[in-house]
Amino acid sequence: MNESANQQLEQVQQIYSLIVNFLVEYSFQLLGALFVFILGLIIARRISSAVVGLCKRKNLDITLSQFIGNVVKITILVMIAIICLNMIGISITPFVAAIGALGLGAGLAVQGLLSNYGAGFNIILARPFVVGDTIRVEGAAGVVREITLAFTKLEDEDGVEILIPNRHIVGEILHNSRKYTLTEMQVGVAYNSDLDQVIALLRDALQGMDVVAQEPPPLIGIAEFADSSVNIELRYWVETDKLFACRYQVNKMIWDTLKTHNIAIPFPQREVTLLSAEGNNA
Repeated sequence: MNESANQQLEQVQQIYSLIVNFLVEYSFQLLGALFVFILGLIIARRISSAVVGLCKRKNLDITLSQFIGNVVKITILVMIAIICLNMIGISITPFVAAIGALGLGAGLAVQGLLSNYGAGFNIILARPFVVGDTIRVEGAAGVVREITLAFTKLEDEDGVEILIPNRHIVGEILHNSRKYTLTEMQVGVAYNSDLDQVIALLRDALQGMDVVAQEPPPLIGIAEFADSSVNIELRYWVETDKLFACRYQVNKMIWDTLKTHNIAIPFPQREVTLLSAEGNNA
C-alpha cells in the first residue's frame, strides 16, 4: 500500500511540476494569446456588423446580409485562433488534418442540410421570388412570408404555414404569379341565350367588383359547346390571401346576374321511353 501511495504521489508531483514549468515558461505567451483573442473577437464583431450595415445600405436581402456578416466573422475568428495557438507554441498541422477528416464526415452526415443551404443561397442571389409573391412548387402554393437559407415559408388563405426545404425549390418548375392568383371557372347557359349579351353582362359585373383585379383585365368567352349548354369561361385575377372569399363572391354575382336577366342555366336532361309488355311480346 505504501509503495502504491508513493507512486501516485510521485505522479502527482510530476504533473504539478509540468504545469508549473509550463506556466512559468509560457505565462506571458498565454496572457498575450488571451489578449489577442479577446481583441480579435471584438474586432470580428465590429467588422461583421459593419459588413451587415453596408449590405443593407446596398439594398441586399437581409438573409444574405446576415450570412455574409457571419462568414466574415467566422473567418476572422479562425485566423485569430491560429495566431493564438502559434503564440503559445502549439502547432496547427495536426489540427488541420483532424479538421479535414471531421469536415468530410460531417459533410456526408449533413448532406441534405448543406444542399438546403446551397439552394437557399442560390434563391437569395438569383431572386426568382421575393417575400409577398405567390408561388406554386412541388404541389404547394401560397404567399411567400419568409426566405431563409434552409427553407422557404409560405402561408395560404387559411393561415396555414407551409415550410418547403429549399432543395425542393431550386431546379423544379416554379410558378410565380406575384401577389395575385389566376382563377378559372365555367358556367353553362342555354343554347337559345344571346351569348353576346351574356358575355357583356358578366364582363360588366366583373369590372364592377373591387375584389377582382382589373389589370390584367378579366377574360370572358365561349369555352365549349356541351351537350345541354354553352359553357362560358371566366378568367380573372384575385389577391392570393383572399382567393376563396373572392371566388364565392364572383359565383354569387354570376347567379344574381343571370337570374335578373332571365338567362337559363340548364342542367343535364335524359329522355326515357317506356315500352309496354304487349309491345315487347309483339
